[in-house]
Amino acid sequence: MDALLAARIQFAANISFHILFPTITIALCWLLLFFRIRQSLATRREGAESANALAWEQAYYFWTKVFALTFALGVVSGITMSFQFGTNWPGFMERAGNIAGPLLGYEVLTAFFLEATFLGIMLFGRGRVSERTHFIATLLVALGTTLSAFWILALNSWMQTPAGYTLIDGRFHAQDWWAIVFNPSFPYRLGHKLLASALTASFLVAGLSAWQLLRRTATPGTHKALRTAIVTAAVAIPLQIWMGDLHGLNTLAHQPAKIAAIEGIWHTERGAPLTLLGWPSEKEGRTLYAVQIPKGASLILAHDANAELQGLEAFAGKHPPVAPVFWSFRVMVGIGLLMLAVAWLSAWKLYRVGSAGLPRYWLWTLAAMTFSGWVATLAGWYVTEIGRQPWIVYGLVRAADVVADHATGMVVTTLVAYLVVYALLLLAYIGVLKYMAEHPTPSSPVTPHTQPNRASVNPRAPQA
Repeated sequence: MDALLAARIQFAANISFHILFPTITIALCWLLLFFRIRQSLATRREGAESANALAWEQAYYFWTKVFALTFALGVVSGITMSFQFGTNWPGFMERAGNIAGPLLGYEVLTAFFLEATFLGIMLFGRGRVSERTHFIATLLVALGTTLSAFWILALNSWMQTPAGYTLIDGRFHAQDWWAIVFNPSFPYRLGHKLLASALTASFLVAGLSAWQLLRRTATPGTHKALRTAIVTAAVAIPLQIWMGDLHGLNTLAHQPAKIAAIEGIWHTERGAPLTLLGWPSEKEGRTLYAVQIPKGASLILAHDANAELQGLEAFAGKHPPVAPVFWSFRVMVGIGLLMLAVAWLSAWKLYRVGSAGLPRYWLWTLAAMTFSGWVATLAGWYVTEIGRQPWIVYGLVRAADVVADHATGMVVTTLVAYLVVYALLLLAYIGVLKYMAEHPTPSSPVTPHTQPNRASVNPRAPQA
């Protein structure tokens, strides 16, 4: 292993751990906003103490705690990841800092500060501020999580399909910020990521709710959350498949080498077959044991069965490693199809018997799918990032040209340290989620229906 490969693996480990948590919080906060709206509507129609209003309140309170835990890990891991630009990839900021720096700055100013400012009100303001203020705080945190995704994906998409720049002495300078932000692949990546977050959060909510039902620790809010999650997933997954198709067409236009690796297309040909499964061999320049559909790749990618698709031979020395991209894409698609089946069957079962009537085997199915969104997200992220290699700014700057000149042993040592810490944090996170699901608090300590008096806030105040 050379220093370049070690540095790439280290950054991959950091970003793989980090991306797990924003992928949940982006959509989860919108689900919290939905719970909040439903609780408010139930209160107006039926009264604050009605069973319906209290159930939505329980759903909001429980998942707010999950959001807070997830958000904290996302922030910490994001800070660690940002240091990688200086420690392992200083050449990238030297060349592209005029574009990457402002985009990262916009993310902090418009998204992170917005989340950090109103998160405290969202978490601790229930019953301490007005209903309207608390609702606005939840809305602004949800907007902040989405804005964060907007700016980060704008930078990542620019690295994939650079636009709006001019090169002066090997350094990028902004020429058109509109073109930089809304570069050719950005709309598709943003849509794909937001839908991925919706699915990840939905299956997390459904899986953890199913676990509560299995462990007999469910509250009335559990049933509300489960139904909401299943309906959200059932609606989001076909939209994600459609968005994925649009994203694939865009990638074919701008990154044909990545598509060739995804599909295992070795030679330029018309009517290229679609390879379902196989074993890509770069040494032999073909896919061994391939299971193919004739003309399928041309039909899906170009919507023309006789369209010509470029093969990997057209990008000699400038295409990504085939096997990781090939297999990651199939894992992503396979998990996506499994999500489609589980979401739609769950929606049908809910319609027939309701959440309380779901059979135990199906609850176990939902519980097993709790973190399926993470698997699909990581697989898709590997397709995107490994598929960009050997470039760090596609077609313009190679990763090998901007990596720091560190000793391989030092990079590997810190990589191992990162992996150990991340494994422990991940186990702790999952363990805390399990504990929270098995020991739910029935309602918030301060109910939204009464304002706390001074004595309830200050335990030293004299009691009546």
